[in-house]
Amino acid sequence: MSTFQEIIKGEIPVLVDFYADWCAPCKTMNPILKKIKKNMGDNLKIIKINVDNNQQVASKFQVRGIPTFILFKNNEVKWRQSGIIDEIKFLETIKLKIN
Repeated sequence: MSTFQEIIKGEIPVLVDFYADWCAPCKTMNPILKKIKKNMGDNLKIIKINVDNNQQVASKFQVRGIPTFILFKNNEVKWRQSGIIDEIKFLETIKLKIN
């Protein structure tokens, strides 16, 4: 299994969703993330990190609220935002930040 650092250092952008099972806004974002993945296909990886089970990673990236989304490309943070995000705005932002 790849480590988190190996996953985010690649050429393909990685959207990390920091969430918790008990978080209602996180659940709201799940269908939006599925649509984004369908739209972006192999041009974007999406990984979900449960902050309750991975406190060290959440702490490293100073995740204070959930959901928090961080977009990485070549091991660099390209964008981050917390909270519920409109699907169209979310997709446009990702496309803008990875190009």
